[in-house]
Amino acid sequence: MTQQELPSALNNILESSQTLDTLFSALLPTVGDFLQSDRCFLYLHNPQNNLGRVAFCWIRTPDVPTVYNEDWAAQPPSVIDEDPMFSAALRAESSIFVEDVETADPKVLNREFEQKNFGHRALIHAHIRQDGQLWGILQPCIFGHPRIWTEYERGVINNLVEKITPLTVSYVKSAFD
Repeated sequence: MTQQELPSALNNILESSQTLDTLFSALLPTVGDFLQSDRCFLYLHNPQNNLGRVAFCWIRTPDVPTVYNEDWAAQPPSVIDEDPMFSAALRAESSIFVEDVETADPKVLNREFEQKNFGHRALIHAHIRQDGQLWGILQPCIFGHPRIWTEYERGVINNLVEKITPLTVSYVKSAFD
């Protein structure tokens, strides 16, 4: 698949000269609008000390639950066994596009874990990785109904992840300097 060009709204944010906090805060609602998703969050991960946090979260409407962590925290050791998608992200595997949590292969996701912790019905688990290490996960999602992710949308998200990877790595590293 050739690299999908980014829509101008996403490209304009990436090309603007602003702080990373401002950039990521502007990027999430734009990704949400592009995909017509209900929530979009950015999980950041420091592979050197295995700490993570959801630093940015956008929701379309107030009835959608927010996911946010003010502080960096270690993932519970059980998450490796409970969450196959997070395990795949730690192994620096390709991003995962889930069209329906209810019918997804149990090797791809743990339905009970997703329902209990996130509540979404369809999602993209976009792995931000560099040099075989996980630095973040961009996660747009849909509540209440399945969603088919088009080849165009998949290409845009993969291209976007490639473009935000150095920004994400820089953001994580700066948090620990």
